[in-house]
Amino acid sequence: MSTQPGSVSDLFILGGGINGCGIARDAAGRGLSVTLAEMGDLAQATSSASTKLFHGGLRYLEFFEFRLVREALEERETLLRAMPHISWPMRFVLPWSPEMRFESDTPTSRLLGLVMPWMRGRRPAWLIRLGLFLYDHIGGRRILPGTRRLDLSTDPLGAPLKPFRRAWEYSDCWVQDARLVVLNARDAEARGATILPRTRVTRATRTDGLWQIRTEGEDGPRTHHARALVNAAGPWVAEVIRDVAHIGSTESVRLVRGSHIVVPRLYDHDRCYFFQGSDGRIIFAIPYEQDFTLIGTTDVDHHGAPGDARCTPDERDYLCRFASAYFRAPVTPDQVVWTYSGVRPLYNDGAKSATAATRDYVLSLDPDGPPLLNVFGGKITTYRRLAESALAKLGPFFPKAGGPWTAGVPLPGGDFPVDGVEALRAEIAARYPFLTPREVRRLLRTHGTETFAVLGTAQAREDLGRDFGAGLSEAEVRWFLDREFARTAEDVLWRRTKLGLHMTPAQIAALGEWLGETAPSAAAQGGHP
Repeated sequence: MSTQPGSVSDLFILGGGINGCGIARDAAGRGLSVTLAEMGDLAQATSSASTKLFHGGLRYLEFFEFRLVREALEERETLLRAMPHISWPMRFVLPWSPEMRFESDTPTSRLLGLVMPWMRGRRPAWLIRLGLFLYDHIGGRRILPGTRRLDLSTDPLGAPLKPFRRAWEYSDCWVQDARLVVLNARDAEARGATILPRTRVTRATRTDGLWQIRTEGEDGPRTHHARALVNAAGPWVAEVIRDVAHIGSTESVRLVRGSHIVVPRLYDHDRCYFFQGSDGRIIFAIPYEQDFTLIGTTDVDHHGAPGDARCTPDERDYLCRFASAYFRAPVTPDQVVWTYSGVRPLYNDGAKSATAATRDYVLSLDPDGPPLLNVFGGKITTYRRLAESALAKLGPFFPKAGGPWTAGVPLPGGDFPVDGVEALRAEIAARYPFLTPREVRRLLRTHGTETFAVLGTAQAREDLGRDFGAGLSEAEVRWFLDREFARTAEDVLWRRTKLGLHMTPAQIAALGEWLGETAPSAAAQGGHP
């Protein structure tokens, strides 16, 4: 049931990113009462600044993180079935040349250098093929096609690239990360959770066997009580432990900044490229929002406030140089139309470099009184499994709670088969013939079966109210405001959608004015370069 002022929640969750919202949904579905507070908009920080992939993490095999990779691979298809509107299969092309050399310092490269010194600084073809074989077979793949070898000298997929002959093509999945967060929050609310965006937790203390939590939000200061506290504050997790709960801890978080650039579309097909750099890093070049290519990410230790993360000129130039080493046409800084950057809160395992730091999650339980569960790290791909693990940790405190249930249960709008996208597209187009094919595709990929609820009984474009540009109607904006916790133009244009990429500054300002903003933001976190 939802919580009311003065009532006691079973769980109070700090953080409206993917981990917090995933835990809220899982807990609410088990019959626990849940309150979640997020100091900004849902998915405003790290969870909307990912590379937007459900993937096993092919490169993590070099660090022998087999459990993490296996769990992530298993999750890909579980998640794909639950949200075929906001996630879909994607094929990845990994070019390779025997001349490629790397300054890689991974357990695999060190071992290879000891056993075969002549291979030091190289990832041999057999090693890549072995990694892809493991990738195909350790994760219970059922839907996604397996790896195949390509000859890029004859295959059209080699046309945008500099001369490469050998490559492999394998499978992972794309996901709209911010929508994933919002849909988890919506489903949690539908199951009884109370979701409080724009609500800062100022203090949490253990009092009389409960957590007493003070918040400052849109309704002013409030006091909440809960039987357990979950710290899913992402990059702020250590700050919550230290400055909100005032608890001593030897555990710490390593803040690693990942930056991305967006440029006009570099090629016409729907594949993603996986590029290996001479510094041992990798980047992806991904078809993005129909008209663009997304390139990222960097791995840089971040020393400032998490909310101040920006793609620096050096990172932008690094990504351009990296991509230009592979594409025939150079990628230059003047092509960049948007950048974004997020801080990953990795568990501090003492790794020498940001690239080598573990991507696995750590759940730390402090049971000294009413329990506190601190969530360190995690990948967007494993958020559902992290939530199950969090509830398992808290299980002894809530013996009457139900068991795991989220596997295979669709998120809002995702109640159609994985292979039913074309049928749903045709149904939307037939119901609303005034929409362009491009608009139908975007609405399907945003709302799925809920497109019919968003557009209602509209018979013509005028029935949807004001047209804000780029296919964004008043009816859709009202849906975001009424059902998806949005308040500002930035919420709508950079998290509920990415239509900010397609709209002019005047159109963005007009939306902000309609929403009652005095100075609407024209870019998401990270901003335009």
